[in-house]
Amino acid sequence: MFPKKLQQKLEDRNESNSLRKLGRNNSLIDFSSNDYLGFSKSKTIYAKTHQFLADNVLEHNGATGSRLLTGNHKLYRILEDKLCEFHNSEGALVYNSGYDANLGFFSSVPQRGDVILYDEYIHASIRDGIAISNAKSYKFKHNNLKDLETVLKRFRSDTDTYIVTESVFSMDGDALNLVALVKLCKKYNAYLIVDEAHAIGVFGELGRGLVQSLGLEKQVFARIITFGKAIGCHGAVILGSDSLKNYLINFSRSLIYTTALSPHAIASVLFAYEELITTKNRCELKQNIQFFITKVRELNFQKRFIESQSAIHCCIVSGNDKVKSIAKKLQKEGFDVKPILSPTVPLNYERLRFCIHSYNSKEDIVALLSLLKDCI
Repeated sequence: MFPKKLQQKLEDRNESNSLRKLGRNNSLIDFSSNDYLGFSKSKTIYAKTHQFLADNVLEHNGATGSRLLTGNHKLYRILEDKLCEFHNSEGALVYNSGYDANLGFFSSVPQRGDVILYDEYIHASIRDGIAISNAKSYKFKHNNLKDLETVLKRFRSDTDTYIVTESVFSMDGDALNLVALVKLCKKYNAYLIVDEAHAIGVFGELGRGLVQSLGLEKQVFARIITFGKAIGCHGAVILGSDSLKNYLINFSRSLIYTTALSPHAIASVLFAYEELITTKNRCELKQNIQFFITKVRELNFQKRFIESQSAIHCCIVSGNDKVKSIAKKLQKEGFDVKPILSPTVPLNYERLRFCIHSYNSKEDIVALLSLLKDCI
């Protein structure tokens, strides 16, 4: 037996052609993954990680418990110290994933009577954290500081207000004017939280992210960085003050009540950051991004694409049926391009999402865009 209400929801998804299914690994040319620098396939990172674990007799398969019990392996301290130095932060607290970090932060930091203002296109994980917070929450129009200020004016000056945005948005690849946003937060005494998931490894000196590239790290209350995109590993970190770190250790349930990362996972992140400092892949990624943008303009496609300087580029193709059909044609020709459907994105804003990588060839980019033009 299966509950009728749940079955009906599945049938509704199927009728709208938006039913999700788990994908399979394929040998297609990658224009879909978040592995912007190719670190997930790095033999150097893999070899250094395994050699380090062997040399230090760290052959544990798992963490054995939560960080507050038995799972706080000594590698955590090494990694968090490295992250503080690299990202110019007073404190750093590593979580099991970006989802856990966002859930843990937003469910515990904003208190009853506080206010959370969030961009309407914010990560689902942030929305989920906000949903279980005791604070009130309101959205503002995407990347619209004028609308944000209108919302800000509604609240008392003695209310703690938290403003959350992404430095690079995962579904559009665009970015907000962070300098102007910081000024607005100062004006209204608001605490700013920036999710840097899709900026790390792509923007800033040595791939430190958009916040640091603008010299704003000391003016942001918290930065949330995930290791599952350009870093090519697993886990996440919340950067902020030592006081914030201490608070999260005591009240963030997604940290307290879950098994910690394995020593292998932590060591992988350590050596991925070491690779980030020396890699040439960042230059190759930047070249490929600019080449992609140039080709889009040459094909007179810019009106269909959302403006972006990041590794994420989206071509709007309205309708789940149509966007899925074009994606299948691209996949049939050997290109791994995924359709993004409603309700993940707003109705009529379905899109093909292209992720650019350091290892994409210019010939593949030309062939992909030429095929796209034929399909559209």
